[in-house]
Amino acid sequence: MIGNPISDHLTYLFLGCGTGAVIGSVAIGLVLTHRASGILNLAHAAMGMYIAVAFYELRSTGDLILPILGLPDRLPIVPRPTVMTAMVACMVLAAVMGGLIFFFVVRPLRNSPPLSALVASLGLLIYLMEIVRLRIGSQGATGLVIDGILPSGLIQIGETRINQDRIWLVLVTFSLSLIFAAIYKFTKFGRESRAVAENERGASLLGISSKKVGLINWVLASMIAGFLMILAGPATRLDVNASSFLIVPALAAALLARLNSFLMAAFAGLCIGMFQSELMNIQVEWSWLPDVGIQQGVPLLIILVVLAFWGDNLPLRGTDSSTYLPRVADLKKIPLKPFALIFIAGVVTLFSGSEWRLAIAVSGCVAIIACSVVALTGFVGQLSLSTYAFAGIAAFMTARLDVLPFPLAPIVAALFAVLVGIAVGLLAVRVRGLQLAVATLAAAVAIEELLFRWPWLTGGDFGTRMPTPSLLGLDMSISAKGADYPRDSFVILVLVTLVLCLIVLFSIRNGITGRQWLAVRGNERAASSIGINVARAKLTAFGLSAFLAGIGGTLIAYQRQIVSARSFGLFDSMIVIAIVYLAGIVKPSGAVLAGVLASGGVLTVLLGQLSDSGSANQMAFSGLMLLFAAIRLPRGILGIEINRDRVKSFLT
Repeated sequence: MIGNPISDHLTYLFLGCGTGAVIGSVAIGLVLTHRASGILNLAHAAMGMYIAVAFYELRSTGDLILPILGLPDRLPIVPRPTVMTAMVACMVLAAVMGGLIFFFVVRPLRNSPPLSALVASLGLLIYLMEIVRLRIGSQGATGLVIDGILPSGLIQIGETRINQDRIWLVLVTFSLSLIFAAIYKFTKFGRESRAVAENERGASLLGISSKKVGLINWVLASMIAGFLMILAGPATRLDVNASSFLIVPALAAALLARLNSFLMAAFAGLCIGMFQSELMNIQVEWSWLPDVGIQQGVPLLIILVVLAFWGDNLPLRGTDSSTYLPRVADLKKIPLKPFALIFIAGVVTLFSGSEWRLAIAVSGCVAIIACSVVALTGFVGQLSLSTYAFAGIAAFMTARLDVLPFPLAPIVAALFAVLVGIAVGLLAVRVRGLQLAVATLAAAVAIEELLFRWPWLTGGDFGTRMPTPSLLGLDMSISAKGADYPRDSFVILVLVTLVLCLIVLFSIRNGITGRQWLAVRGNERAASSIGINVARAKLTAFGLSAFLAGIGGTLIAYQRQIVSARSFGLFDSMIVIAIVYLAGIVKPSGAVLAGVLASGGVLTVLLGQLSDSGSANQMAFSGLMLLFAAIRLPRGILGIEINRDRVKSFLT
């Protein structure tokens, strides 16, 4: 029996209402926080996810999970809380969290570089995702009993049946958008918020407290995110990754709304969710379409269109002072410290046990990928969230190029990553800063869903096995029996590759290309006025960054031996940017320190030996440290060395 095609399409469109409403609600929060403080809060969906998880955990156990490391994990509230009791407790928790984030993160960053604000939101995103895993187990919210509070029965619309909680979600989302639109247009608080958003200094001269306005807006945004995520729990299942990364389509919806209109943000989010759902139906009907997540390409397409036509007209919030990037120190010669550290790691490799050798290998691989971040962001000021996407492309292509000998196969595979990197880098010719970060964020998701779920490339759900690398008859693979794992030759290969990558970075930094990159980083118009081809400088930086990430990705693949679509995710790109920024994003030496700080690397082993719980808390602790670095150490840990002369003069 053949079904009604129109009814099938309507069914999928209505099924997308739930996700679309959630996307719209997150977009409303993005508009709200951006208008209040000029920050694109990448952690907004994660904030809502945490509050929703806390709500359903409270409903099940009577305990309120707390988000601060060092405090008790749980706070008993009542043995059998009602829906109202749990909702009130979680709304208070959301309000407190929004206030704390404003005072301890947003407010100190009001005059900081845009990069610092973006990195701080990344740190908050990492922290919230990890704290949920720590509080309710590694399985995340999948173990929760999610009993929705909206009516869940089926209703008939023509020939289509749909869960009525989706309709309620849409109504609630649009009601909130209308309420906020009215508040911002007709009330005194709305006028004050607009004044602060347009010119903070001018608003202060008029007697408007930007602190009060910002606090109220962030508290409201946090409460709305939590409230709507609670309502949407049955639709989203509160998966930690999926719920947190709803920020990507929400960014697309917010950009369509020009970061200004609440109603347009809600409507755009609803349309995106419905269109993505319909694309899933089209994939089923059109069997010739590849079985990949084509619906995840929708946010990227929208973001590209918005930036192409409106990129120059997107609102920028007035602040009290100009923004800047962390200063790059002058280098007259290549420093020896990072190479000495790598040499020590090589010696330790030859005389240490299996645990330390594996940690050194992991740190070395991550350090190579960190070199790509230093080249692009540290030297050129272009923030890309696609780093691990490039690494994954090279890794999977290496497996497909197993007919080529080592090391030719990984080099050719890295060149494929360069092609994709240059294609993504074309975005940088048109936009920069936060807009570029948003575009590359969507590009990373699109690559992960479109390319990494292509069975020919990645081997499907079971992944693909990497070929065994050998050089001049010497086995360079990681595999070995017993205590010989990992093989010394593989660890030395990683360290030698890291040395070569650092030499490339230092050489470029001290050469003509490096000076041109720094000029573009400082002021693109001034660089162009003295004859520097800005577009070429950006594209070459993206190409080199993709090549270094590709080399690091192939080594990670050789280290893991079997890689799948989940091996190179967006979260990994965020983590590597976080630890590089924490270490020192403007220094090649920062890449080495970032490798040490990486999960599974040297620091993980050290923390594991010092404390049973230290390594388990490492990712959440890294998120906190990243927040601290963004606020207090914009040059990173290694940047502290710049002030060493002042300390010496003070002591003497």
